[in-house]
Amino acid sequence: MMYGDPQQQQNQPHPQGGEFQRGPPPPQMMRQPSASSTTLNSEYHHHVAAPQNPPYDAHGENFAAKRMRKMTQRRAVDYTSTVVRYVQIRMSQRDSRDRTTLQPTPAAAIDMLPAAAYLDNPSTSFAAKFVHTSLNKNRCSINCVLWTPTGRRLITGSQSGEFTLWNGQSFNFEMILQAHDQAIRSMVWSHNDNWMVSGDDGGAIKYWQNNMNNVKVNKSAHKESVRDLSFCRTDLKFCSCSDDTTVKVWDFARCQEERSLTGHGWDVKSVDWHPTKSLLVSGGKDNLVKLWDAKTGRELCSFHGHKNTVFCVKWNQNGNWVLTAGKDQIIKLYDIRAMKELESFRGHRKDVTALSWHPFHEEYFVSGSYDGSIFHWLVGHETPQVDLPSAHDNSVWDISWHPIGYLLCR
Repeated sequence: MMYGDPQQQQNQPHPQGGEFQRGPPPPQMMRQPSASSTTLNSEYHHHVAAPQNPPYDAHGENFAAKRMRKMTQRRAVDYTSTVVRYVQIRMSQRDSRDRTTLQPTPAAAIDMLPAAAYLDNPSTSFAAKFVHTSLNKNRCSINCVLWTPTGRRLITGSQSGEFTLWNGQSFNFEMILQAHDQAIRSMVWSHNDNWMVSGDDGGAIKYWQNNMNNVKVNKSAHKESVRDLSFCRTDLKFCSCSDDTTVKVWDFARCQEERSLTGHGWDVKSVDWHPTKSLLVSGGKDNLVKLWDAKTGRELCSFHGHKNTVFCVKWNQNGNWVLTAGKDQIIKLYDIRAMKELESFRGHRKDVTALSWHPFHEEYFVSGSYDGSIFHWLVGHETPQVDLPSAHDNSVWDISWHPIGYLLCR
């Protein structure tokens, strides 16, 4: 039976015997090629038109920001392997007598250990090799530098009032934050590593968490610039000094002033809290270095060794030595047990503007000068162990050691 026009089929009588009319057969299925077929007919090829080039000015506005930059090699400093190796050898070595001598060859790099492993040899921590220069987008003076407690980032405080965070291993830029309305002059971490306090030119003091979240502001802490800050060992108190001639002791939790120490006749440029005791040391524009009782606010002693402004005062980790430096280009070391000067260090040609003790070697410290030079010193040696006369083009305002003691930022 042939299938024809459907309308003609409707006019035909139904067949006898109860047979039903069958519909048209399904269309013939076309054989599809398999995915692995290599010989395809022309009808299976899908011709895709080549993409047209965009207009010549399609990205004209954004092109200037996407120019190709020259490939440069970025140095990175990774101390993880030294710490891991130090932990491993401590299980089999008693002390430094069992340690193998480090050879001055590239192959001996795998045997390097952190600074804490060479306490008997401070020369292993001389940070005299230049590694990297980091430039801020906003070109202005950097007044203070501070490593985070973990050493993974570096924080700089600038003349524009900005915090800039840099990576601690590759030294690339990570974040910038408008922290203060005026120039930042001082920053310090608490000993429990949870809080940072900063001060600015307007006399304001701010509290920061370790995620850079500002939680408290005291805009009237001082009448003039906050030059330095320091925490006590328990972190319950901290002290500040200012160009308003005062040193103030603060209750950290309440951010309230407990007492004001007035004894300097001029600007107070630096202050530092004793590592274990309730004892403060301060230096100022009146050429004096003073010791204070933080509990009573009483002045204990004054040192008259400097002939000009005292810019820096720093306690040693042993709690017995005080290091001072000033505009007379001299660094002095005092012993508070005998209340006398132990040693003077001469060599800088301009004002000594920054000091920093090494975190592990108590006899090793670094100084920075107004002419951009950096000197490395050892107590007991009159001359510098390392002299970097052109470390910076301009003044060195602050120096900070990495927490592990192998890297110096200035």
